[in-house]
Amino acid sequence: MLGIFLDTETNGLSLLKHKVIEIAFEIVDMMTGEVLATFQSIVSTTQEEWKKSDKESLRINGFTWEQVALGISPQAVGASIEKLFIENKIKRGQAVFICQNPSFDRAFFSQLVDPEKQEALLWPYHWLDLASMYWVKALEKANLNQGPFPWENGLSKDKIAASYKLNSEQNPHRAINGVNHLILCYESVVGFPKKPKVSK
Repeated sequence: MLGIFLDTETNGLSLLKHKVIEIAFEIVDMMTGEVLATFQSIVSTTQEEWKKSDKESLRINGFTWEQVALGISPQAVGASIEKLFIENKIKRGQAVFICQNPSFDRAFFSQLVDPEKQEALLWPYHWLDLASMYWVKALEKANLNQGPFPWENGLSKDKIAASYKLNSEQNPHRAINGVNHLILCYESVVGFPKKPKVSK
């Protein structure tokens, strides 16, 4: 089984008026934790679309118009993703997407690869979220009086990281940093069953 650990940065929260401006993902062997492929790209947008940006979103990710203007077109980014997925044999039943906020990331991902094309290529339709995985693990521990209930700790990725004594995600947020932090959190919460042990 493969995991596509994915993160996006956008110029706002509304799919109706905002655009994905950066995407990154890593394709990971879910048994060993081995990273099989890495993808990262800034996505260009028009100046008209940029003018609709939400200031708070840009404060968090730190992107400027000058950076985004030099990005790759959405069509070219989508074509590169399609090529990489084909090379890595990404298929339904053999891979899943894993995100911190899949309802958000999936919607903006579809600006790059049309949902009908995703369906035609039999790409995974399971988009899993880290918070639900943490919720189950934390609830199990809380019921054994071994930790707080998940709602007492919080469900943001940084809150989850802190509960495992991991650092917060770097600021400003960038998609590849989000992916690497997501994998680190996933490994602490769930783990990779056959990842080789590192000798100390």
